[in-house]
Amino acid sequence: MSTAEFDKVLVQNADFLKPFAINLTRDSEAANDLYQETLYKALANHEKYNAGTNIKAWLFTIMRNIFINDYRRKAKQRTIFDNTPNDFLLNSQQVAVSNSAEGAMRLKEIHEAIHHLPEIFKTPFQLYFDGYKYQEIADVLSEPLGTVKSRIHFARKLLKDRLTRY
Repeated sequence: MSTAEFDKVLVQNADFLKPFAINLTRDSEAANDLYQETLYKALANHEKYNAGTNIKAWLFTIMRNIFINDYRRKAKQRTIFDNTPNDFLLNSQQVAVSNSAEGAMRLKEIHEAIHHLPEIFKTPFQLYFDGYKYQEIADVLSEPLGTVKSRIHFARKLLKDRLTRY
């Protein structure tokens, strides 16, 4: 089969590939990429096509193989190799374990910093820290809402300066 004849047969049967590509990828952009790559591979390997055989099946096979190879390649990219002598495979989605002793030390330092705040800032901040809303704090302290907000803001600034490590 000549190249011109193959191109004509390919163009006549290419429209059947688009729905199959969408079915495989479930994404129109990825389907267009898969469609184009399939046509490219078919054109690059037209000498492997046996004239008289089912070209649709041949094209579907090319598309399916490209999709499977891309899927496998992407799955490998999500795995991290540790180059230690043991050659462990690390799963990139592992969750780090927290150190409870270190967390307790940090919490102790934070509470100590809050305790050393000036009383004018400490009371509204502790109420806010305990979960009260701005308006509730203003009502409890008999202060205007803006005053409560600014005192909590300044308390945060002071704590940020004192707890620079965090």
